[in-house]
Parts: sequence; C-alpha cells; structure tokens
Amino acid sequence: MKPFIHDDFLLGNKTARRLYHEFSEGQPIIDFHCHLSPAMISDDRQYDNLGQIWLEGDHYKWRAMRTNGIKERYCTGDATSYEKFEKWAETVPSVIGNPLYHWTHLELARYFDIYDLLSPVTARKIYDRASEMLRSMEFSTRSLIKKMKVEVICTTDDPSDNLEHHQRLKGSFEIPVLPTFRPDNVIKTDDPLKFTLYIGKLGEAAGKHIDSFESLIEVLDQRHEFFHQMGGRLSDHGLDRFYYAAFDYEEVNKIFKKLLKGRMIDTEETEKYRTAIMLELCRMNHKRGWTQQFHVGAMRNNNSRMFRLMGPDTGWDSIGIAQDALKMSSFLNELDNTDQLSQTILYNLNPADNEMMVSMAGNFNDGSVPVKVQYGAAWWFLDQKTGMEKHLRDLSSLGILRRFVGMVTDSRSFLSYPRHEYFRRIACNFVGEEVEKGAIPDDDELLKPLIEGISYNNAREYFAFPR
Repeated sequence: MKPFIHDDFLLGNKTARRLYHEFSEGQPIIDFHCHLSPAMISDDRQYDNLGQIWLEGDHYKWRAMRTNGIKERYCTGDATSYEKFEKWAETVPSVIGNPLYHWTHLELARYFDIYDLLSPVTARKIYDRASEMLRSMEFSTRSLIKKMKVEVICTTDDPSDNLEHHQRLKGSFEIPVLPTFRPDNVIKTDDPLKFTLYIGKLGEAAGKHIDSFESLIEVLDQRHEFFHQMGGRLSDHGLDRFYYAAFDYEEVNKIFKKLLKGRMIDTEETEKYRTAIMLELCRMNHKRGWTQQFHVGAMRNNNSRMFRLMGPDTGWDSIGIAQDALKMSSFLNELDNTDQLSQTILYNLNPADNEMMVSMAGNFNDGSVPVKVQYGAAWWFLDQKTGMEKHLRDLSSLGILRRFVGMVTDSRSFLSYPRHEYFRRIACNFVGEEVEKGAIPDDDELLKPLIEGISYNNAREYFAFPR
C-alpha cells in the first residue's frame, strides 16, 4: 500500500503528473508574504522539539484543537510541549478534509522523512524522531529555509519597527530577508487611547512629534524611506474592506486632532480619515516603485472575551461580508487618475468576491507591465484544495492564469514551506484535468511556461528581487 504522501499525491491524471514532475517540482520559492520572525532567523533559532516548532503561535492548529474539544491549556497554556503535541496528534485524525491534515503530513515527509500518519498511536515515535533531528544544526531556522530552496523572504513589519534584526541579517545570511511595510495601526481608530499611544510610538521611531495629519504623513514617509533603504519593496494592508469617501485635508486634519485628544470619531469621519491615510500610503508606494498588497475581508477578533484574554492572531477570526465594489473601484480609480497606482495585488477572504476581484483588477491594467493589478492567491480560509481550485477556475475564466504571481506562504511557522508544493500539485492537477478534457491543448510550448510561471517565474519577474 502506498504511503499517504507519495510522488503523485493529489495528481489525479497522467497529464497532471507529467506537468508537476517535469515543470513544477523542485522550483525555488519566493516567499513574498509571510509572518516569520526576523529575530528567529537572525538568531538562527534552534528548536528543542516538534511541539515547539509546530504549535507555538499557530492559531490554525489552536482553532482546530479547540473545535475538537481540547482545553486551552494544551493550545496556549502551561502544558508541556509534548502534552500539547499529544493533543494535536489526537486532533489530526479528526481534521480529514481540512488542509491541516494535508499540511501536517507533507511537513513530516519533507522535513523529517516521516511517512507515518499522525495519531495518538504514532505520536510518541514521531515526536521523538523529529525532535532529535530538530536539535541538530541541520534543522536550525536558517537551515530549514535553505532546505526548502527559498530565494527571498519578505516579513511583515510595523512602520515603528527599528528593523534591527533585518540589519543583523544583512551580510550574515545568504538569503535576503526583507521588511514589508504593514501600517495597519494608523487606521485602527476604534480605540482612541490605543491609537494615540501608537501615534506616539511612531513619532518616537522617527524622532518627530506628530501633532497634525501633515506631520503624520511626513513621519510615515520617513519610515517608508527607511524601509526602502533596508531593502523593502512591498507594503501590505490587512483591511476589513476598501474605504472611500470624499474629503478635504483641512477636514481630515481636524478629525486626526480629535483622535489625538482621545475622542471617538463617527462613522463618516472614520471613512474620510481612512480614505485619506490609505491614499497617502499608496502614493508613497508609487513614489518608490513598490508593490502594494491588500488583504481584505477578514472579520477579526469576533470573540471579545477571548480577545481580552489572549489578544489578536490567536484564532478568533472569520470570513467577513462581501466587498463594496464601488468603494474599491473609487479608491483604485483615485490613484490611477493621477497615475499614482503602483503594482497591486488584491486578496479576498470571502469567496463570493472572487469574480468581482478578478474583473476589478482588469480595470486598472494599463499595459505598462504585465498584470500591474492582479488577483492574489487564495488566502487564509480559502487556502485549501477547493478554495484554490475555485480561485484557479475564476482567474483563468476572467483573467490571465499564465501571469498569476502564485502562492504565498502567509505563515508564522518555519515548517510551512510545503504549502507551496501543495499549491503546485493542485494547480498542475487543475491544468491537467483541463488538458485531458480537451479544453487546453496538450502542447508543452504552452504548458511549460504556464506551469513554471505560476510555480516560480512570474513572482521572480514581477517583484524583481535581487538574486
């Protein structure tokens, strides 16, 4: 009997198998969006055991464990690493159909050459074997990155960050680790006290007191330039939705000063402030030739009790409502109207937005570069087999699959790089099925650049990172 993870895993037809093994397998990885810790890469962290590297900070696993009836002590609490791992092993047989089941076994196979199915029966053996390997220098964070043939890593960083770990990595690690500008905190106005504290922190980072909207923009531009000097070429924006409202700068300045006094602003004022600040940030991206990414549609921190106890990014988020297409169009059009729209990637979390997003991206492609505005990879809750298949189908139907920039890692775990293999197998199977149905010609002059492009080449060309 074949092991679950085998050479032709998820490759359901002859063409798919050929496409994957000839054109996709073994391609390098450009990790242009992740949440890896630059400190851990800088320190070349060594993990003591499989529980540490697999369960620290992984809210995907925590969420599944809670749903399986596992108490919080074994997710984020004071249980030992093995106790937490044991509870994860208890959960895994219950997540069949969930990408966590596929990812778990791909990671065991690719990093540790372990092909046993994880369960309470195999937990001890798998834990001991993988933990022993992790304690060797061949399994330090840097070694894990190199093992997966990663060519560049773009972390996610706040504008107030001094980027000390990125500075330490320059010249000490052969793989570029570049910062990504993530200014989400400047639009989080729902809690004026937290907002004013953050503005103070941002001003300190720039050595400038922020007391007006104009000085806020000056500071953000200064930090943007600092990121640029450190090799940053990407911004990222995690928004519930696109914002757009007519405003004038005098009005926005008054709104901002109201926030600085710790006062709440109303819905109309919020829309105007967020529109203004996002437009200014995007103009900075255009000025320095950056690519901007918009991750939209998450409904975050739904469980207020657990949010108070644990904070953000701990597993209490879900898919939000469908996007307001008019506001998205108006926002992008405002930038395009003055020729200040830089390369842009749009990601959605609600699958109801797929077709709208693909068609929206096409509105702002002006021929200056291939897919100047493009539809990004299936993200978060859509980062699974059916979600990726729908994404590929919608993109190929309404956009240009051949130019798709490909998969994002979007993870805090150093064991997550097989997600790229997962995507590549699904993509090859999707194309292979179309070929065998006669919908796509069985012609390698067409298929080779398609598969190599979405696996690796398109990202390399689109971002033009140093090699």
